[in-house]
Amino acid sequence: MAYQALYRVWRPQTFHDVVGQEHITRTLQNALIQEKFSHAYLFSGPRGTGKTSAAKILAKAVNCERAPVSEPCNECDACRGITNGSISDVIEIDAASNNGVEEIRDIRDKVKYAPSSVRYKVYIIDEVHMLSIGAFNALLKTLEEPPKHVIFILATTEPHKIPLTIISRCQRFEFKRIPPRAMVERMKEITDSNNIETEEQALPLIAKAAEGGMRDALSLLDQAISFSGERVTVEDVLSITGAVSQQFLVETAGSLLNRDVVEALHTVDKLIRLGKEPTRFIEDLIFYFRDMLLYQTAPNLEGMMERAIVDEGFKKLAAETSPDQIYTIINGLNESQQEMKWTNHPKIFLELALVKICQQGNVGGSSSGSNDQIGVLLDRINRLETELTEWKKNGPMIDSGRSSESNQAEREKKPVKTGSRNSRKATGPVKEMLKTASKQELSRLSSQWGLFLDNLKNREIAAQAMILDAKVVAASQSAFVLAFKHEFHCQMASTNKRDIIEKVLRETTGLDLRMLAITLEEWETVKEEFIRKQKNENEEEVPEEDPLIAEAKKLFGSDLIEIKD
Repeated sequence: MAYQALYRVWRPQTFHDVVGQEHITRTLQNALIQEKFSHAYLFSGPRGTGKTSAAKILAKAVNCERAPVSEPCNECDACRGITNGSISDVIEIDAASNNGVEEIRDIRDKVKYAPSSVRYKVYIIDEVHMLSIGAFNALLKTLEEPPKHVIFILATTEPHKIPLTIISRCQRFEFKRIPPRAMVERMKEITDSNNIETEEQALPLIAKAAEGGMRDALSLLDQAISFSGERVTVEDVLSITGAVSQQFLVETAGSLLNRDVVEALHTVDKLIRLGKEPTRFIEDLIFYFRDMLLYQTAPNLEGMMERAIVDEGFKKLAAETSPDQIYTIINGLNESQQEMKWTNHPKIFLELALVKICQQGNVGGSSSGSNDQIGVLLDRINRLETELTEWKKNGPMIDSGRSSESNQAEREKKPVKTGSRNSRKATGPVKEMLKTASKQELSRLSSQWGLFLDNLKNREIAAQAMILDAKVVAASQSAFVLAFKHEFHCQMASTNKRDIIEKVLRETTGLDLRMLAITLEEWETVKEEFIRKQKNENEEEVPEEDPLIAEAKKLFGSDLIEIKD
């Protein structure tokens, strides 16, 4: 017989085998015993967590010759036929390749016929979110009122793409990522059955690399067995997963804490020569320091460690490192990890991150030089506070030299908000534009904004990312106002990305509009000021009526009165 992959050989055949989903299997088992199962189910969750396996087990349980049972016997003709696929009443459909209206109409036409060899006809539709809108509409009525002998089981990894009208007609079960410990126990059971030796930390490494998917874990285990031969070692697992060994993490962490730039860069060089990915390494490093912080806070939670192995070296590093140092390192690594997403040279950003962390004064303990610098800064702050108090009491000094020195000191002491100097410059054109703005122009632009963002993403993704959270708040025939949450994005968009934004907008909508960038905080101020000014002008335009004329209108009516100046 041809070789079969482990995840196929060890596919769950009972609810007991579906690891990590006890909240679902227990509910289904209770429903089976009481014969209160639904006509339609929706199984959603990440890949490899047991959705399709649970659907087939449910199909066997409802059709088992010994029913009602909480587990299929896997011995009767019905159970064996469903397992090997020979029973035509249990139909498994891949919606990714059968997503048209015609396929669903075929189901709708055949669903009324009674099953031929078992009690219930079961339709398992995998990746159901791939169905077209027309196919969902064709399925809707059948799903709402199916014949009593039919059960629908829908499985998907993206439930948000399924219409709410479909979801509301199903019992929904959310499959969770399988905990690493449960995956390790399952893999240990498999390796013991196949007489395969494994190192102690090999299976936990596979479980971490699988990220909650049992099928991924068994595929990696299969690959590790083929790679290693007789015994699966940690190095074998690291080779096939691309992960970094504990030794690399310990060396790099020690270099950062000791501010040893040379050793840190040497470690990166070895890493690249071994074919490891910088993006994966920086992720492992972040998790390593996270584990160190977790160990300092709660040493008993070893089971929650993501990357670190709690050995003597790790304990020594954790004892010598302060939480503030860990916060600083994680923040620095996280910033570089974000920047890596937009570059073709991730190794450079990894090296820059390590150099920057090593050069920061608060990593690896405070030296005497840094203490001296802190003392100088504190003296300077005290002096500046004294001068500021005198300035408030006695007014500014006449001496130009002292005045300039005080101003310079004040500027150094009190940081100026970026953009506060340009606030009037930024809001001026906006106030002028609001005089000609209209709701029609705003609606016209807003209706095409989503298409414009898609086109901008294809042209320049950095510009699209910069204005993704911005909101079009006003528009006229010649300009539009874009309000940003963050002042940094506002400045970057208005200075570096204005041309490409206006060009793509012109190509998408046909509107030749000038972009006016402003922060949301500034926009609220401008809007309130504009509304208040408009209200005052309207009140001034309505003259107060003469009391005599008002009284005459009451007596004789406005139609009979002619007013002459």
